[in-house]
Amino acid sequence: MNKKIRCLLLIVVSMIMLFTLTGCESKENTNNTNTNSSKSTNTAKNTNSNVTSNTNTENGGRKMSDIDFKAAAEKQLSNPNNGDTIAIMHVKDYGDIKFKFFPDVAPKAVENFLTHAKDGYYNGLTFHRVINDFMIQGGDPKGDGTGGESIWGSGFGTELDYTLVPYRGSLCMAMSSLPNSIGSQFFITQAKYSSQMYSYYKSSFPVSLLNQYKENGGYLSLYMQYTVFGQVYEGMDIVDKIAGVSTDSNDKPTTDVVIERIDVMNYGE
Repeated sequence: MNKKIRCLLLIVVSMIMLFTLTGCESKENTNNTNTNSSKSTNTAKNTNSNVTSNTNTENGGRKMSDIDFKAAAEKQLSNPNNGDTIAIMHVKDYGDIKFKFFPDVAPKAVENFLTHAKDGYYNGLTFHRVINDFMIQGGDPKGDGTGGESIWGSGFGTELDYTLVPYRGSLCMAMSSLPNSIGSQFFITQAKYSSQMYSYYKSSFPVSLLNQYKENGGYLSLYMQYTVFGQVYEGMDIVDKIAGVSTDSNDKPTTDVVIERIDVMNYGE
């Protein structure tokens, strides 16, 4: 199989995965959402291709070429500073995953997640969708990808910024193809570097971004599509263990992976 065909197969698989990163749609409209999701994902693919040359209103008129991706990656992937708000997710039988957050860039997503965590909303919920070398997804009270709501009741929209990239360990809000559909569901990007994905986006993204992807892994197809609002700074070994569990045909673990609770505190205190 030649390199070009492998790249095309990779992007097809990527799009299929993106179709099902659903958020808070109800069972009643799941079929319609799935139908529309194909169109939405195609649009997202085109956006990825154009985002290098166009300004983005959510980025203050900046262009991607204006970004120092090395400095941005160092900031995103560094340990928290003393006093920063962090969260520790206790996963039954697996261990702890620790997160830092980016309230300056994604204030609504951060407030939504942390408030849910403090209120015990996530206690006892599961990682209902797990795909090794892609992501692990949780935060749905129904446990099937169709449930959950934001702290405000209604859904809200994406908060996107060129400086936050879905590197390995990024904490992102899940959503459906519908606008303002972010609720309670989240996912942790688990993918490592892929030479095929690098090749596919070589003509779309700046070399400085691609170099950081090569160094840090992640999933470039998610970039500027899903809100990155946090980052794992400790516990990626736990994420990898969860990503490696046995799953059924719907990517649901055959044995529940349960979030016991999420503790919110200040780093260093």
